[in-house]
Parts: sequence; structure tokens; C-alpha cells
Amino acid sequence: MGESASRTATRHAPAPDGPILRLSGVHKSYNIGTPVETEVLHGIDLTLAAGEFAALIGPSGSGKSTLLNIIGLLERPTAGSVAVAGHETTTLDEAGLTRLRGRTLGFIFQFHYLLAAFTALENVMMPLLLDRRRAEPGMRDVALELLAGVGLKDASGKKPSELSGGMQQRVAIARSLAMRPTLVLADEPTGNLDTHTADDIFELLRRFNVEHGTTFLIVTHDPRLAARCDRRIELVDGSVVPT
Repeated sequence: MGESASRTATRHAPAPDGPILRLSGVHKSYNIGTPVETEVLHGIDLTLAAGEFAALIGPSGSGKSTLLNIIGLLERPTAGSVAVAGHETTTLDEAGLTRLRGRTLGFIFQFHYLLAAFTALENVMMPLLLDRRRAEPGMRDVALELLAGVGLKDASGKKPSELSGGMQQRVAIARSLAMRPTLVLADEPTGNLDTHTADDIFELLRRFNVEHGTTFLIVTHDPRLAARCDRRIELVDGSVVPT
């Protein structure tokens, strides 16, 4: 990567020496159609170390999506604390949460959510453009390097409609890494793919984990993929199952 590209990719603060993620006593309650609150998460304690490659597993309705939303700073806990990359988030306002989310976290979903009107290259550049609010030297090089890393450098000028499902998910992975996040949250990233393509995508995530030290938390219902992660965190009825 060239010097300008390197500056573009690494302007935010480096990861802390301690845990990348620390949840302490996290509870989450909702009013679901009644005045009575229903508690969905019950005192979650969880840490992720730098470079971990962990699976979050559990039956439907166990609270995985709620937990991922709280870790992703999309929802606030009802009680407890959440620290991401050394930053205690409980006291941050919405603007602070947005900045920390954009510069520290990457997101990969079951459905890629690429912008149909833009090319693969432009989709990968989008987090950088949103963060800097303008095009800067090096952004294109960062995006091209990431596309090359997922095997799609020659497809940089194509729009999502011209790519297969697996290729679209590869673009989404490249986009999630554009800000060089310390933690990537992947919500069923292979759930919409056939077994062969799912294995390819899993290996791609694993390669970025090993080569760049990026921490991954992957929600999956696929026991084959969960078994290949370094650690499995099981959530049942809103509580982490002791290991």
C-alpha cells in the first residue's frame, strides 16, 4: 500500500492493549406491546481479546441479535457497561457512539446491502468517504487493495447486479474492512450462500483475522463453521452458557 493510502487507512487511534470488547452485567429490557418490561438479556459478562476469532451461537430467540446490536453500539443496554477498544460507551452521546462505531467496528450481514447504483470500488470506498466527508488521496488505493485481497480487483468497475451472490458478499467484506476496524461483527455472513461458497467466505474472514490481527465475532447457525472458530460463545434464553 502506498504512503497516502496507508495514511488514509490508519488515521484513527490504534487498538488498546487490553480487551477489544468488555461487557459487564449487561441487561436489556423492552416494552413489547404492554406496559410490562420484558428482559431479553440477563447480566451478560463477556470479553474479546485482540485477534480472537469467536462464534456466537444459540437457538432463535436466545437474544443473539439484541446482543450484537448492543456490541455494535446500535442499541444501549438497560443496565451494565460496554467498552469497545478501550472506550467506555455508557457515557457517550449519540454523536460519540456514531464516531466510535464508524472508526472501530466493521459489519458484515447475511445480505450484503451494497448500493446498487455504485460500483464495487465505490461501495468499498463508502465508509472512508462518509468518515472524511470528502474524497482524499489514497482512498481509491485502499479500496483496490481490499478488493484484490478478496479476489475481486478485476471486478472493481462492476455494479452489484453484475456480480454473483458470493462476489457481492466479498465486496461487503472488503467494505467492512475499509476503516481497518479493530472488531468485525458478522451476522450470519454465510447464511445466504451454498456450502462451497460459504466455506470460501469463512476462509477469507479467517485469513484477514490471521494476517491483520482483526478480531471477529461471528453469529452463525452452521455448526460446521462454529466448530472451526477459536472460541464458541453460546447464548440461551438471554444468558451466556458457562464453558
